[in-house]
Amino acid sequence: MSENNPKPEREGELPEQDRPFFSAVLTPHRSLGPNGFLILMCFFGAVSFVAGILFLRIGAWPVFGFFGLDIALLWFAFQMNYHSARTFEEVVVSRHEIAIRKVGPGKKYQEYRFNPFWVRLTVDRIEDEGVVKVTLQSRGEKVDLGNFLNPDDRTSFAGAMANALSVAKAGGV
Repeated sequence: MSENNPKPEREGELPEQDRPFFSAVLTPHRSLGPNGFLILMCFFGAVSFVAGILFLRIGAWPVFGFFGLDIALLWFAFQMNYHSARTFEEVVVSRHEIAIRKVGPGKKYQEYRFNPFWVRLTVDRIEDEGVVKVTLQSRGEKVDLGNFLNPDDRTSFAGAMANALSVAKAGGV
């Protein structure tokens, strides 16, 4: 390519002043992993099976089916929970831009781009709970960040985001 028509720069080849200096991927916390889910389902399955057999022996055979339905509904609820856990938000701050990408569970995503000099960070706090809402606002557009985070993680992220914004407004030094 000629000097007048250079190749587009890739992220790894960006000039130093345009490289992102803050990057965060926010994901919802799920306390029960795959092994815990398997143990939980085996436990409830065994308890339901034993209880169902007892009801079957005393002649209340429809109850056995309802225990199976309970297990199926429990499994379905956890699958929906794990499906929603695929949500994440990616926040990247560079000297000239704040890029936010929100990815939903169905591979749906939204992208927002802001100029750090025009953006305002709003952090809503409640005395007993801590930070309950983190919002970026610029020229009439609002984006809530980390709604799925717990208050401690939201507090930590709000501080890091405020620091990144102040660095960006200072010229990325």
